[in-house]
Amino acid sequence: MSDYAPALTRRQFVVGTATVVSLSGCLGASEEMEPVSIESGQNCDQCGMVIDQHPGPTGQTYYQDNTPEGHDPPARFCSTTCTYRHRFAKEQSGWTPAETFLTDYSTTDYETQTDGGKTIISRHLGRETFASTETLTVVASSDVEGAMGTAIVPFSDSADAESFAEEYGGQTLPAEDITRELVGGM
Repeated sequence: MSDYAPALTRRQFVVGTATVVSLSGCLGASEEMEPVSIESGQNCDQCGMVIDQHPGPTGQTYYQDNTPEGHDPPARFCSTTCTYRHRFAKEQSGWTPAETFLTDYSTTDYETQTDGGKTIISRHLGRETFASTETLTVVASSDVEGAMGTAIVPFSDSADAESFAEEYGGQTLPAEDITRELVGGM
């Protein structure tokens, strides 16, 4: 019996290396979900409205083992309200959210304007304008509206959220703390 291990054949080495690369690629892809730009004419996966035709914050969600109907992930939404409503409905159906991104108003030059007696906030659809809900503070129940009425307005800088709430009313809370009741009452 020999004291050394037999040399790997070229085929064994190539198959083994390919397996390791394949596994690490799969693991990396599932952990590194990135926001995408919302393109002109794309519809909201919750309500069906054309996203770029409405004001206010938007969202997108990747799910662990499920994909939206009719297009590649992520699911995309015309508003933060639709984003949360979709997540809550899909969670009841057994879907598990992997990552949710919302418009980050700390990184945009947003505008508010009065239209028909309502204060509305601008929309921003480029991938660079989105941030993970894990890092966002939102202003809920303010006097500012988006695509679906009263907007849930996200900020990566909590001081920006506080300033927004001082000017437009509402309450600040972590984006991850939004509840069905809060979204249902809007």
